[in-house]
Amino acid sequence: MKITNEKNDIEYVLFSEEQIKTRVAEMGVELTKLYENSAPVVVCILKGASFFFTDLCRQIKCPIHMDFISVSSYGKSAQTSGVVRLLKDLDNNITGKDVLIIEDVIDSGLTLKYLRELLEARKPKSIRIACLLDKYQCHAPEIGADYKGFDVEDQFVVGYGLDYADNYRNLPYIGVLKPECYE
Repeated sequence: MKITNEKNDIEYVLFSEEQIKTRVAEMGVELTKLYENSAPVVVCILKGASFFFTDLCRQIKCPIHMDFISVSSYGKSAQTSGVVRLLKDLDNNITGKDVLIIEDVIDSGLTLKYLRELLEARKPKSIRIACLLDKYQCHAPEIGADYKGFDVEDQFVVGYGLDYADNYRNLPYIGVLKPECYE
């Protein structure tokens, strides 16, 4: 097992801890207004969205119900396998409820498309998506998020929940990983 050295593995910081905090707070204000007369089920896509999910939930100033779902399309690879697998399903019944899916990064959009179809079959009142990062060049426009933190180019990003082979999640910022770390 390779022990990573974050200082040597990060090419540069893309979004600082402060930039992330500011944008998450702004998104919290938007979502509070949207759901002021509702108590949405806020769904965290594990594991990557966990940091963003926790911080964003703290910024939503109305009642919410928290739930978690886990899917995989990457495994330990830097490239998507093209197959989405459900690893952990929701605990809550979402029929007739507002649902807010929290995603870390929209890349190919494959995972999000799968989840939207899966959850729409359960007849929620609404489904909206909030993502921290949108790699807008990598997916079809109709797969995008309703609320997003930042647009990013197609780079390998880690930190603030995002990982490579389960490393770097605990970085307080989002950085671009040096190619020699994953090629």
